[in-house]
Amino acid sequence: MKKLQDQIIWSALKEGDLEAFGLLFKTYYTPLYNYGLKISRDVPLTEDSLQDFFLYIYEHRHNLSDLETIAPYLFSSYRRFIIKVLQKNQKNRMVRDMDENMIDIQFTPEEIITSKETKAFQSKNIEQLINKLPKRQREVLYLKYYNNLTTTEISEVMNINYQSVVNTLHKAIKNLRDETPVLQIINS
Repeated sequence: MKKLQDQIIWSALKEGDLEAFGLLFKTYYTPLYNYGLKISRDVPLTEDSLQDFFLYIYEHRHNLSDLETIAPYLFSSYRRFIIKVLQKNQKNRMVRDMDENMIDIQFTPEEIITSKETKAFQSKNIEQLINKLPKRQREVLYLKYYNNLTTTEISEVMNINYQSVVNTLHKAIKNLRDETPVLQIINS
């Protein structure tokens, strides 16, 4: 059902339907904004780049491929888009070689308190544990549990294979459980 909805919205967008574009913007602005802010840690840059990204999508709608699901495409495209913006800004600061390995997502206490198991813990302790994880593990957790992307969708967003996502997710959960044996964040 969701795939069919996504296909209809995407097809209408490609044909220039402003209502479809508005629905796309309304549905994905906040999750993409939150993801972009995790990557850039810069509110104005994130806001500007996201608006530019949506404008780019609309202006280039005729060249867009057909999609079954919209979320992975938007997350991976916006990830590349904001990295390019950051690279451009870094060049102005005499820093080079910005790439996806520099993405360093940090979790806030509000993001941590999302399941019954974690509510028993002090959010600051959980925040510290998650933020100790390697960057890639934090990004996979963020996409999986805070944006509800599937493992396949995460592999598309991060441009890594399916098994790497599974392994990374497993390692992140194992690392968290090793630090706090009582912590059962994921029941999958």
